[in-house]
Amino acid sequence: MIIHIDMDAFFASVEQMDDPDLRGKPVIVGGSSDRGVVSTCSYEARAFGVHSAMPMVVARRLCPQAIIVRGRYPRYSELSHAIMDALRDFSPLVEPASVDEAYVDATGLERLFGPLEELVAAIKARIEEVTGGLTCSVGAAPVKFLAKICSEVNKPDGVFILYPEDVDAFLCALPVGKIPGVGKRMVQSLQDLGIKTVGQLRRFSPEVMERRFGKWGAVLYERVHGRDSRKVETERAAKSESAECTFAQDTRDRTFLQRMLMAHAERVGASLRRHGYKGRTITLKVKFCDFKQITRSRTLEEPVNATETIFETGCRLLAELPLPQPVRLIGLGVSGFDAPANQLFLPGAGKAAGQNLDPQVEAKRQKLDAALDNLREKFGRQAVQRGRLFTLARQEDAPERVNNGKGDGVEKKPEKGGKPSP
Repeated sequence: MIIHIDMDAFFASVEQMDDPDLRGKPVIVGGSSDRGVVSTCSYEARAFGVHSAMPMVVARRLCPQAIIVRGRYPRYSELSHAIMDALRDFSPLVEPASVDEAYVDATGLERLFGPLEELVAAIKARIEEVTGGLTCSVGAAPVKFLAKICSEVNKPDGVFILYPEDVDAFLCALPVGKIPGVGKRMVQSLQDLGIKTVGQLRRFSPEVMERRFGKWGAVLYERVHGRDSRKVETERAAKSESAECTFAQDTRDRTFLQRMLMAHAERVGASLRRHGYKGRTITLKVKFCDFKQITRSRTLEEPVNATETIFETGCRLLAELPLPQPVRLIGLGVSGFDAPANQLFLPGAGKAAGQNLDPQVEAKRQKLDAALDNLREKFGRQAVQRGRLFTLARQEDAPERVNNGKGDGVEKKPEKGGKPSP
C-alpha cells in the first residue's frame, strides 16, 4: 500500500496557526494587488467559492471580507522540511511531491506500527506534533495515483483507505475528471462521447485510447484499470528551473522586458549553480493582456548555467517575438539537464542563431558568476547587483519578492509607478 499525505490549505493554515486572530476567518494567501492570483486560501474562504490560482480581483468579489496575507515562503519551507523528516521516521521510502504533499511506501510497516489504520493515525498525530497543530488528509491505496485521489475524499483532516479488493468498484463510479492528468478539455471531449465515469471509459480498448489521445491515452487506459507502475522515489532528478512574474501594468516596453529577463536569469542561474545543474534548452514564456500564453525555446550545443548566457538567449527569443498586444507576464526557464542537444541547424546557421558557445567567454562568465555567488552568500543578495538591474533594486522603489512557487523569488519594482503584484 502507498500512502499520500496532503496538508490541509497549507499556507493559509500556517498563517492561521501563527496568528490566532486569523483563526476561523476567511484568509487568502497571495498578492494584495487585483492583478495577483490566489496562492491558497482557508476553508472559510473556500466556502465562498475562492480557490487556488483564481485572480485576486475575482476572489475579492466573491469574498469581500477576506483577509489577504502575503506569503511567508521561508516559514512554509521550514515546516515542509519538518513534515518530510517526520515521515522518514516511519519509512525510508518518502517522496516529496510538493511543499505540502508526499508519498510514503507503507510496504511491511505493519510489523513496526500495526495495521494500516493505526499507522495512518500515528502519521497524522506526528505531523500535528512537529508543525505545532497543522492537520493533513491521508489517502492509502495499492498504487500512487489512487492514493492521491483517496487523500481528497475526506478533506480536510480526513482519511480514506482503498483496499485492493475495492479498487474496481471505486474506480467504476469515479468521475473521469478525478483521474490525475485529465483536464477540463479532456473531460469535455469525453462527455461529448457520452462518457462521464471511469466505468464508461473502460469500454474502450487501449488502441482506441491511444489513437484518440496519443501517448497519454495509453497511460490513461492503465489508470482507468487501476494500474500504475510508478514507485515511491526518494530522490527525483530536477527537470527544469524557471522564474516568472506578472506586471503591475501591461507593457510593450522591450527594455523593461529585457530587465525582467535579466532578473529571472539571475535567479535561475544562481539556483542551477547552487544545485550543480546545467541545461541546454532556454525557454521564454510570455502571457499577453488577453491571457493568451506562448512559449519559445532554443536548444544550445552545450549545457549552461551562466547568468549572462541564459539572459542573452532569452533576449534573442524575445527579439524574434512580435508583441501584438501588451505583455502581462514574462518568464524564463532552463531545462534539458541530461538530454543531448536535439535541435538541428543548417550549415553555418548555428553561429548566427547564437547556438555556438565560445568556451573562453563561457569560462569568464562562470568565474564572474562564482564571484557574485560567493559575495551574495557572505553579505546577502543585495550586496552586489548587475548594472542592468539597478533600476529594479533601488531602495526607493521598495522591491517586493516575486515567488516562483519554490519559496525563492526575484526582485521586481513597480512598472511606471504601479503597485507590485505577485
